[in-house]
Amino acid sequence: MHRHQALELLHEYVQSDSLRKHAYAVEAAMRVYAHLFGEDEERWAETGLLHDFDYERWPEPPEHTQKGAEILRVRGVDEEVIEAILSHAEWNGIPRDTPLKRALFAVDELCGFITAVAYVRPSRSLAEVDVKSIRKKMKDKAFARAVRREDIIEGAQLLGVDLDEHIGTCLAALQGIHTELGL
Repeated sequence: MHRHQALELLHEYVQSDSLRKHAYAVEAAMRVYAHLFGEDEERWAETGLLHDFDYERWPEPPEHTQKGAEILRVRGVDEEVIEAILSHAEWNGIPRDTPLKRALFAVDELCGFITAVAYVRPSRSLAEVDVKSIRKKMKDKAFARAVRREDIIEGAQLLGVDLDEHIGTCLAALQGIHTELGL
């Protein structure tokens, strides 16, 4: 699937601007990690872009991800991409045993958290966000309480990278598409 096809599918199923922007953020982070790991950037980006495309219609487990997987299979999406998307939701019980699966899990929550940190800045700009400010907000349990800090930490461990390095990598990816994110 080419990016324009993945975007069409995303826009067909997702009307929420914030959920679309989350997909763009995860796509950008996945593209950066694919480059760093010498993997297929388009495949990884597609995985990031489509990982939550079914969430608006089927937000509850286990329909979320499983309904999307059915749609992706009908559309001929590669099974490696589908399995990675399924693996980012723990209720599917799919081990995160490939770099693609580990990366998707690692960047998903962190991208949402970085976006939340930018939203509370007076300028609502990613330019004002740094690793230190993200780490400080991670300690504040009342801030973005739906984001599981344990998942962010586990994600860095799964990738075999230092947590600050992981945060910096994802932050740089989002800063690279700040206009598209409105941040």
